[in-house]
Amino acid sequence: MANHKSALKRIRSNATKRLRNRYQAKTTRNAIKKLRNTTSAEDAKTLLPRVISMLDRLAKKNVIHKNKASNNKSKLTKLVNSLS
Repeated sequence: MANHKSALKRIRSNATKRLRNRYQAKTTRNAIKKLRNTTSAEDAKTLLPRVISMLDRLAKKNVIHKNKASNNKSKLTKLVNSLS
């Protein structure tokens, strides 16, 4: 167990941040799956900017690596372009 007040606070804040990161990462993964399963070009074009924004936000906060975000954005953009 932690011996200092600051260590206790750090444990609490880490737990809060962990839950937030997991929620945002899961939401982004679900959005990516939804985009990949879309067959309509119009729906895909409207979903793509939202998914890219979510990926950028996760990379900015170091929830995922910036190269992983870049690779996902590239693959999803290719997919959307191939639909039209």
